[in-house]
Amino acid sequence: MFKRLIEDINTVKERDPAAKSVLEILFLYPGLKAIRMHRVANWLYRHNFKFAARYVSQLAVKKTNIEIHPAAKIGRRFFIDHGTGVVIGETAEIGDDVTIYQGVTLGGTGKDTGKRHPTIGNGVMIGSGAKVLGPFKVGDNSNIASGAVVLDEIPPNSTAVGVPARIVKRDGKRIDNLDQVHIPDPVSQELCRLNIKIEKLEKELEKYKKEAEK
Repeated sequence: MFKRLIEDINTVKERDPAAKSVLEILFLYPGLKAIRMHRVANWLYRHNFKFAARYVSQLAVKKTNIEIHPAAKIGRRFFIDHGTGVVIGETAEIGDDVTIYQGVTLGGTGKDTGKRHPTIGNGVMIGSGAKVLGPFKVGDNSNIASGAVVLDEIPPNSTAVGVPARIVKRDGKRIDNLDQVHIPDPVSQELCRLNIKIEKLEKELEKYKKEAEK
């Protein structure tokens, strides 16, 4: 555990130029705290202490405003920068050396059962506010632009932008912007925005219901 903590601290130092000291990272970085608490929650979940696992994960939400389901599988050197509003679903899988920013959702669409959340490959970067929704894979070393809504598989070494997301670069080569087959559908774009807004409102309503019951 100590070696893993040192590795996590070094990861923050390497990827965040604003990090000034080890103490600052250890005590003041919510992303690091959320990952540390997730490891505890995940251990409890895998050993069938489901209630305790959920308790730890919800405690992490209160402390960091980052929600990671205890069943989610997360690799090494995972970095959550800033972190506010990050949500990672139950069946999400994240590889090694992944970086995500604030407001990212690794969620489901509500249409799938079993595996409902995405699998994120090694070395992936997901920009702030991006939504990756569904049980598909984002390939190794790909980049998801800020605000993108990804609803389909992304090949390795690709860059995806837009709502819904489309691939604009692959293996270092730019994709033709005049593709008349895969141009964004404005109706689909609006439906994606509405689905995200409805999901957010439902979560807020559930929160208010719980508070009212208390």
